[in-house]
Amino acid sequence: MVTIRTLENVVRGTTGESFRSYRSYIGDKDVDGTGWVYTVSARSLLEDVFTSVSLKRTLEQDPHSDAADHPYVVGRCAVADMVDIDASIEAAAAAAPLWSSVPLARRMTLGARFREELLRHRETFVELLVAEAHPRKLARWEFSCLLQVFSQESLDWYAQQMHSEFQHGERRLIVRRQADGVVCVNPPQNAPAPSAALAVLALMAGNAVVVRAPRSIALSTMYVLRDIVAPLLRELDAPPGTLNVICGKPRDMIDRWLEHPKVDDIFYFGGSEEGLRFEQQCVARGKKPILELAGNDALVVWRDADLDLAAEAIIESFYGSGQICMVPNQVIVHPAVVDDLLERVRVEIATVRPGYPDAEDVLLSPVRRSEKFFRLLAEATSGGAKIVCGGRRVELDGTPSETGVFLEPTLLRIDGLATSRDLAVVRHETFFPLLPLVVVEPGPDAEVLDRIIDFVNGNEYGLRNSFWARSEEVVEQVVRRVRNGGLLKINDSHIGFLPYLPTHGGTGLTSGAHGEANYPILKTSHLQGVSISAGSAPRRAVFDE
Repeated sequence: MVTIRTLENVVRGTTGESFRSYRSYIGDKDVDGTGWVYTVSARSLLEDVFTSVSLKRTLEQDPHSDAADHPYVVGRCAVADMVDIDASIEAAAAAAPLWSSVPLARRMTLGARFREELLRHRETFVELLVAEAHPRKLARWEFSCLLQVFSQESLDWYAQQMHSEFQHGERRLIVRRQADGVVCVNPPQNAPAPSAALAVLALMAGNAVVVRAPRSIALSTMYVLRDIVAPLLRELDAPPGTLNVICGKPRDMIDRWLEHPKVDDIFYFGGSEEGLRFEQQCVARGKKPILELAGNDALVVWRDADLDLAAEAIIESFYGSGQICMVPNQVIVHPAVVDDLLERVRVEIATVRPGYPDAEDVLLSPVRRSEKFFRLLAEATSGGAKIVCGGRRVELDGTPSETGVFLEPTLLRIDGLATSRDLAVVRHETFFPLLPLVVVEPGPDAEVLDRIIDFVNGNEYGLRNSFWARSEEVVEQVVRRVRNGGLLKINDSHIGFLPYLPTHGGTGLTSGAHGEANYPILKTSHLQGVSISAGSAPRRAVFDE
C-alpha cells in the first residue's frame, strides 16, 4: 500500500523509494481526481519500451500496485473531471478581483522570488525535464530561458510598462495596465513546464490563473507550479484560487474554457491551422486569444559573414531533433559563400548525436512518428532539392537502421529563392531534423539583399529571424526593413535568450491576427489611462485648456 504525504507531494512505495505525486490543485487545496496518469522515465522507453508501457498501464488500472516501486516510474498526476474544471475557473474568478487589488509593487516581487527559487530548484527542474525526454543540454537551455525572462533587467522593464506617471499642470496623469481577470493556460507537450512557468507573468499582472498540465507529460508542470509558485503566492498572502493547476483531456478543458463566462484570456500553444480556428472561436465568445503557434524561422548568411559562427548557429536547427518551435527552419545563403558554408556545417552536424537524454553530449531526441519526415524529404528531392547529408533512421549509437527511433540531422540544398516555397520543407515548419539551405540567385549585391529581405518578409510565419553579416550597411538595412517576426537577431545564437527581449510571440501564422512579440505580463493585461486632479473646472477643461 502507498501513502500520500500531501505537503511534500511524495508517494512512498514499499521499498522506501519515492516518486512525485500530485492531485489537482484548486483554490489552494489538493483535490482527488478520477484516476492517475503516470510518468515513466524517457530512458526506459529507449531501454525497454515493453516494460515502460506495461508499467503505465498497470498503474493506471491499479495505483496501489507494486509497479510504483519500479525505478522507471518517476511520478503521477491526478486526472480532473468536468466538475474540477468548473471548480478551478470559479476559484480563479473569486480570487481575481482580490489579487488584482494588491499593489503592483508587491505583485512584482513574485518575479524576483520565483527566480531565486528556480535557482534553488535547478537540479530537480532539469532532472524532471530529462525524465520527460529532454536532452540534458537542452533542459539547461530551457532553464536559461526562465532566468532571462525573470532577470532583474527584464523585471524592471515590465514594471515600467505596467505603470507610468506624468505631471500635467495641476493634474497627475497615469498610464497603467490592468489585469484582464481569469487567464487559462494550455502549455505545449514539447515544453510544458517552461511554458507553464510563463503563467507567473500573468500572475504578476494581477490575474488569477488556471493551468492545464498536459495529460501525457504532466509531472514537470505540476512540480514548477505546485512546489515553487504556490508557496510563493502563500508568502504574498494571495487569495485562494489565484493559482489553479489541473491535468485533463485538452479538448474537454479548452471547450469548457471557451464556454465558461468567467474566463477572460486563453493562452494557447499549438499548430497554426488549429490555433487560428481557435482564435476565431475565442473572439466570437468575447475572450482574448493569446496564441503561440508554429514557427518557420529564417537564418540568413551574407557574403561577409563569420562562417564558423554562422555554422554553429545553423546546427541549432537540429537540437531536440527540430522539435522546438524557435529553431532555424530554413537557411538563406549568399551564393558567393555557399560551398564554404556547407563544409563548415557538415563538420558541425557531426557533433549532434543521438543517445539517452541524461547523457551530457546528446542533442537529438527520438522521433517516433517519422513517416511524414520521409514524405517531406521525398517531395523535396523530387522537386530539385539535393541531400547534402542525413536522411536515414538511426539507432542510439548513430548506426543507420530501418527500425531506429532517431533521425539523422538532414541538410538539403535548394538552388534559387524564387521557387523554393513551392516545397513544403521551405514553406512550412516541419518539426523534424530536416533543414533546407536555399541559395540565392546570383546578381549584384543590392539585388540579392532586396530578394532576401522580401523573402523573409513574405514568410507566412514569423517567430524569429536571424542574420549573419559584417557589413554595417547591410545590418542597418536588415534592421530597418525586416518587419516579419517577433524577434530579430544579428550575428548571434538563433535560440539564445536575452534580458528585455521577448522569448515568444510573432507575426502571421505564428501568433494570429494581432500577433507580435509576446510578453505575457502585457498580453494578459490592458491599458488604462487615469487623470487625478484636486478639482478642475469642467467648462474650462473643455473649452479653454
